[in-house]
Amino acid sequence: MEQTAVLLSEQVRDVVEAVVEALREPKAEESSPLVAANSFEADALRAEIIRVGRKLWERQYVDGNGGNISVRLGSKYLLCTPTMLSKGDLEPADICLSDLDGNILAGDRLRTSELLLHLEIYKANPRARAVLHCHPPYATAFAVTGTVPPNGLIPEYEVFIGPAAVAPYETPGTQAFAETVLPFVEDHNTILLSNHGIVCWSDTVTHAEWLAEILDTYCKTYLIAKQIGQPLSFIPDSKIEEILALKRRLGFPDARMGRIGGAASAGDGKDTAELEHLVEQVVARLEGRE
Repeated sequence: MEQTAVLLSEQVRDVVEAVVEALREPKAEESSPLVAANSFEADALRAEIIRVGRKLWERQYVDGNGGNISVRLGSKYLLCTPTMLSKGDLEPADICLSDLDGNILAGDRLRTSELLLHLEIYKANPRARAVLHCHPPYATAFAVTGTVPPNGLIPEYEVFIGPAAVAPYETPGTQAFAETVLPFVEDHNTILLSNHGIVCWSDTVTHAEWLAEILDTYCKTYLIAKQIGQPLSFIPDSKIEEILALKRRLGFPDARMGRIGGAASAGDGKDTAELEHLVEQVVARLEGRE
């Protein structure tokens, strides 16, 4: 009787292991393009792209068929928005699967011509897992003038972005255009594209969209403040050093890293706690929890 129970237990275990193995989804980098395109991970990323695309359209950061979004899927593939489609009208079937050379492997639509820009960012910076390009009006106004807003006015901007960069103009959709960001993509997560718009990279599509919101709101606030007619009040350099120390710990890029003495060790525990609380407040606000 005991032997029979043991035998049944082993049979049940074998069946369970077989079912688990059958249900185990291979990682995207282990999969063929068709399997990767139809994976649970791809479905979740498509849903995130669609959600962010609608946010961009609702915030008027894109118009017509403007803007594009992509995200890494494993180590071999990425998902991207198609050309000639409003970001407010995206559906799952519209999202293209591409390899890292820009070849479409799955999807019914043509990929965005500006995927070349995304590919250059991915190749140049392994930390980039998602790339977003759009045309938020206040930030694009600076891009049209070839300038960036001054730093040191709002701590949220310093923590999440810091100095922005301006890439020189080239015809959008070309390889020359894609390569304009290469001098900046390592030290900047947000780049203004002269006479065109902005591009942001981050670890997720949602976080890349946050950067677009933070930049455009900062530019808008700066322009409003200038109209008040009073001198701007800048954050003291010592406090900027504390922010840079926090950014190092968080792993956020900043072109000023190492250029301001003592940034790595500036600030005591109280300062660190206050700054980390600030980060949590900003994240909560962006997620709609405040």
